[in-house]
Amino acid sequence: MFRIPLLALILVVLVPVSTWGAGPETADVFVPQTDGFASIRIPSVIVTEKGTVLAFAEGRAADADQAKNKIVLKRSSDGGKTWSPVAVIAEDGDRALNNPCAVVHRQSGRVLLMYQSYPAGVGERSGKIQPGYEGDQIVRNLIITSDDDGTTWSPPRDVTRETKREKVVTTIAGGPGIGIELQHGPHAGRILIPFNEGPFGVWNIYAVFSDDQGQTWQMGNVAPGGLIETGPGKTISTVNEAQFVELSDGSIRFNVRRWAGKPVRKTCVSSDGGMTWSPVEDVPELQDPSCMASVFRVPGSTGGKSRILFSGPQSTKRENGTVFLSDDDGRTWPVQRVLCPGSFAYSCLTALPDGTIGCLYEVDNTHRIVFTRFTLDWLEAEAAGR
Repeated sequence: MFRIPLLALILVVLVPVSTWGAGPETADVFVPQTDGFASIRIPSVIVTEKGTVLAFAEGRAADADQAKNKIVLKRSSDGGKTWSPVAVIAEDGDRALNNPCAVVHRQSGRVLLMYQSYPAGVGERSGKIQPGYEGDQIVRNLIITSDDDGTTWSPPRDVTRETKREKVVTTIAGGPGIGIELQHGPHAGRILIPFNEGPFGVWNIYAVFSDDQGQTWQMGNVAPGGLIETGPGKTISTVNEAQFVELSDGSIRFNVRRWAGKPVRKTCVSSDGGMTWSPVEDVPELQDPSCMASVFRVPGSTGGKSRILFSGPQSTKRENGTVFLSDDDGRTWPVQRVLCPGSFAYSCLTALPDGTIGCLYEVDNTHRIVFTRFTLDWLEAEAAGR
C-alpha cells in the first residue's frame, strides 16, 4: 500500500490569503514551487465520514496535460484552515496520471479515487492514442481506495475493460472533480463517476457506476445530442469535462463543460440511474469559457428542499469565479455571488462538518490552488439585500 510518511501527517499552517472571519476564508493548498512540482493542476476535494478534508490534484513535471503526472494529496483535519505537506498517492513511471475523481461510500467510509493513465510521452491531442484494451498506446482507467481517511491507499486496480468501450474510443476522462453516491430512489447506494470519451474533439459523456461499493463497475449509454455538424461529414462535440448531481427524486443531472456551441454550460438528465440520458441542452444562465466547473448538492437537500450549488468562471475568460444556488434541481439559478473576481479556473465544491461550504480552485492563471470556506448565509445575503 502507498503510505504517507509520518512527517506528512503533521499539519502545517499555511499563510492565509484572507483573514478568517465572517466572509469567505481562503488558504493556499497546492503551490508548485513549495510542493516540488513544476505544475499542480486539476483539483478534486471530498470530506470523509470522519470530517477529514482530502484535496487531490495532478503533480506535473511540466506545465502540460500529460507530463509524467502523479496523483498528489493534502489532508486537513480542521475544515481546510491548515493542510498537511503534499503526498504522492499514485504514480506510474513516465506515464501521465490524469483526472482525479473522488467519492466517499458513506456506509463504510471508504474513499474511492478513479483516474486515467496515459501513454508515456503521448498527449491526448497527438492522435497517437489507440482504442482497445491492450498495448502501450492506450489510455487505462484505474482506481485506488482508502479505508483510513486518506492516510494509506490500496495498490491501483485496472478497471479499463469495465468502464471503456473497446471500439473507436481513444481518450477517456473521469470528471475531473467528484463522483456521487445516490441517496434516494430505486438505485440508492449506487456510486457513479461522470465520464467523457474521445477521440479528441468528438467527445461523448456517460456514467460509470457500481452497485457493490466499487468492487465491480458498469457503464451507461452516451448522452444523445453531444455532437454537432460543422460541415459535410464533419462533427465536433459540444461537451467535455463533466460533473453530475443527484436531484430531489433520485434522478441525476449532468453539468458539463462546453467545448463547442453557445458559450454556456451543457446539461442532460437520467431517470434510470445513469444508464440513459435526455438530449444534451444549454444552460443559458451559466456562462462557460470552456472550463471545468463544479456542481454539488447541499447535504440534506435530497428528498426535502432542493439546494444545488454551482461554481465556475462567469466571463469569456477563466476569471470572475462565481457561486450559484438553485432551489429547483438545477433548472434555474436565481442566486449568485462572486467568490473570486480575478483569475479562476477549475474548481470543486464540498460541504464541511460545520455546515459551511468549501471550494478548492485554481488561481493565478492555474499556478496555485486554494481552498475557500463560505456560508450559505453569505451566498444568499446579496440576493436578499443584506
